[in-house]
Parts: sequence; structure tokens; C-alpha cells
Amino acid sequence: MSVRVKKVESRSDLRRFVHFPEKIYRHCENWVPALLGDEYDSFNPKKNGSFEFCDAECYLAYRNGKVVGRVAAIVNRNANRDWKEDAVRFGWLDFIDDREVLEALLAAVKDFGVARGCKVMKGPWGFTDMDKEGLLVEGYENPCPFTCLYNYPYYDRYLSELGFVKDVDWTQKLVFPAESNPPMFELADVIEKKFKVHVLDPGNMSMKKIADKYGKKIFRMYNEAFAPLEGFTPMNGQQIESYMAIYARILDPRFVAICLNEDDDVVGFIICIPSISKAVKKSNGRLFPFGLVRILRSLRHNDTLEALLIGIDPKYQGTGAVILMMKYIHDNALRFGIKKMILNPELENNVKVQTLFEQYKTEPYMRRRAYRKDC
Repeated sequence: MSVRVKKVESRSDLRRFVHFPEKIYRHCENWVPALLGDEYDSFNPKKNGSFEFCDAECYLAYRNGKVVGRVAAIVNRNANRDWKEDAVRFGWLDFIDDREVLEALLAAVKDFGVARGCKVMKGPWGFTDMDKEGLLVEGYENPCPFTCLYNYPYYDRYLSELGFVKDVDWTQKLVFPAESNPPMFELADVIEKKFKVHVLDPGNMSMKKIADKYGKKIFRMYNEAFAPLEGFTPMNGQQIESYMAIYARILDPRFVAICLNEDDDVVGFIICIPSISKAVKKSNGRLFPFGLVRILRSLRHNDTLEALLIGIDPKYQGTGAVILMMKYIHDNALRFGIKKMILNPELENNVKVQTLFEQYKTEPYMRRRAYRKDC
């Protein structure tokens, strides 16, 4: 039977779109579902501020009346302006082991993009860098971090067969905190005095109070620090407010390092979270009736951290401020029983971040890839 592609137009269509991955990954040990509420919110213009500068449509592929694939087509007008290209992004890509299904889905993405003047297809990308991005091409044998995509090896093979080529790669490492301090920590006192910076001591402050006081400063600095990175799009006010609300609920001050200068301005941050992948998988992405309880338990009792974001104000890069923050995370990791940390994907050419953990024992964990092809 031939493949038929249908645009997602109704609530029932969206439900099929959101739940489709459960069909092909239900027996995959290393796949972790997204939180279902977050998936629905991603395609709700009232809740996703990205729709202020993005056009998007979702598609389902059918064969013989059954859903066999899904994809989202996105035109990020701000990114196209900033990076001087006419690109349509594909994201939320999942499909059965059949090249014809992928070909049909990407044809819909191409048509969506061409109708809006696009000349190239790129992906997997989301609306912005805060969405999951990059196809898994190495590390299939490892459990997937909650914040990342997982896919089967045939995705890469079929994209290549259809003429898609590498655009950029991200790498992930597994880091093991050592009982003995890395030599760089010996510079901490000198860095504090010379550059008049320090890491926030949260004391009895809740994460909500920290977010209320420093959250907007962190995201403003995030926009500035990440601007040079491939495909980056600054967050707008609605997005910042949304992410602040999310992080304030789930982050633990013990694993959030905020570096401040003498004027109490944010000059850097490292945001980590105890891994919730097992809890989310066990609950199949549902918060109720037991998912939320499992997630809260994981946040309090865990031996694995996931490093979500690392950012340094460009004016403070090279000062060693990052060493102060790494020491804060390192000390708390040892104090509270953390044995390993999974780094978030980092662009392979982002040498500044790639070399931060040279004084630790590390192992390669995963590699991800974004592809491109002319329309």
C-alpha cells in the first residue's frame, strides 16, 4: 500500500501525533518518552512563544489506515534572518522501518518550506535550541537522557540514502566526579579576588526565590552567550517566563551554579538536574496518577546528574569564572552521592566547552547529527 500524508488539523490528529512514538519504541529499553503535557504545549500557540516568529505544521503518515510516521515542519523566521538562509526545519521525526514513509514525510516538509520561499531542508531541529534536536548516530546502546532525542539506526541510513548530508554534529560525554579535586580548582581563590566574582550561596533560598531574583538575568545572558552558536535563536519574553516557571518547579539549588560579579549581575551559570529518565519512562510520559511522585523521588534520590546548560557572559570568558561554578557542582555532587554526570549535547566545534572537562575521567556517550538537503 502507498503512503498517505495528512496534515494535523484536529485534536484527535494531534493526539495521534503525540502518542505515535509509543508504538515503535514500546519495546526499546533506552528510549525515554517526552512528557505528554509538554508535547501538547509545544504545538499550542497560546503556550509556545516560538509561534511569534515561527510557522509550523505537523504531519502524519498513514498506510492502510494506520499511522506509520510523523514529522513537524517549521520555518523559524528569526533564525533564517540571523543566519541569512532560507531553511525549513524538520523535527519530531519518527517513522517505522520503511524508507518510503520517510520520503513521504519529508516531501510534505519540502512542500511546506517551498511555499514559504525556503531553499533548504534542515533537521532534526525544533522551534529553538530549547527543543530537542539532532538525530542519534552513535550511542544507541546507552540510556537516553530525558532532554534528548532517541531513534533507531535506520533513521540515519535512510536520510543518507535520500541525499541528506551532515550539517552539524553534537557530542555528549559521561563525566565521573573524582574524590580528589581537579588541579584547576586550586585557582578558585585567585579567580574570585582578581575578577571579583563568586558563586551564589543559596543558603535557605528556594529555587523559586532564586528564579525570581536571577532568572531573567540568566536568560538575558543566555541569549548573549549562545548567539554565535549554529542555528541559535534568542528567546523572547514569553519563552523566558515559561522556562522560568518550569525550572523553578524542578531544579535543585544544590546543582545550579550561578556566578555573580560585584554588582550582583549574572556572569555565568551551570544548570544540572538529577536524571529523571527512569521515572519518566516508567510512567510513559504521564504525570498522573504516579508519574509526578516518581519524578520527585528521582530528583531527591539519584546518583546521576544531567548537565542541561552551561553559559558564560562573553565579557567573562577566559576569566576562570567557569572553574568556580564547576567546583560548586563538583563539591555538591560528591556530598550528595552523585557518581556520574551526562553532559548535554555540545557542538563538536565548540572547543571552549569541549575542553572544560579535560581534568576529569570521561567517556564518549552519544553523538547527534543535524542534516541538510537543498529543496
